[in-house]
Amino acid sequence: MKNKVVIITGASSGIGKALAREMASRGAKVVLAARSANVLMELEEELKRHNPDVVAVPADVSNEQDCRRLVDETAERFGRIDILINNAGISMRALFENTDLNVIRSLMDVNFWGTVYCTKYALPYLLESKGSVVGVSSIAGFKGLPGRTGYSASKFAMQGFLETLRIENMKKGLHVLIACPGFTASNIRNTALAADGSQQGESPREEDKMMQPEQVAVKIADAIEKRRKLLVMTTQGKLTVLLNKFFPFMMDKIVYKHMAKEPDSPFK
Repeated sequence: MKNKVVIITGASSGIGKALAREMASRGAKVVLAARSANVLMELEEELKRHNPDVVAVPADVSNEQDCRRLVDETAERFGRIDILINNAGISMRALFENTDLNVIRSLMDVNFWGTVYCTKYALPYLLESKGSVVGVSSIAGFKGLPGRTGYSASKFAMQGFLETLRIENMKKGLHVLIACPGFTASNIRNTALAADGSQQGESPREEDKMMQPEQVAVKIADAIEKRRKLLVMTTQGKLTVLLNKFFPFMMDKIVYKHMAKEPDSPFK
């Protein structure tokens, strides 16, 4: 990672913040992107104590022009882009029949279109550097999760987009990684949207029993260095992906029962 230019979206919290710290510690030139300008500036100040090549660029990835500006400012500052990590994301928790359609649109705008916009404008630089495009996806991109229709839809779409991008550019040296953490102790569940679009607030899961963002960041950084195509984390996640290939209808029932055990689950 030494002197590699890395853009990280959703860098103000959770996995994104942990990735920023991990990449900066490995000697990369890091560009931090997120909507929370104040938090972003604090992180920039923190990381600059040990790595002067850290820049904060407040941006909303659901806004195409913000994504274009993010890439332009990175290229202007560092002259190249080696790695784009599409990490920005939001989740939801509600039955589809009760969900306002604007909730689904919001998830697609951030999780899917944010990835598309940033990748579109960064791609010329990444092809030139034979660099890496990373999508931080989810097991929900392999198996539909009840109560998370918009989230699963956006992650399925992200993975389809990135897989196609990999195939289109397989002779051009572009590396594409789809990284799928399991349930991770991060802010994404606290900010998950309810049926009416309001924030969920308290996470329904026990944070201390989940993967920590720092663990996820190390695994993703290692996978980028090794130019892996797919990274599925946690034993539960690997089993879900594997069993779903051979026993999808059995997995429907297993997933239903597992998700129904969440506190205040919207279904039983």
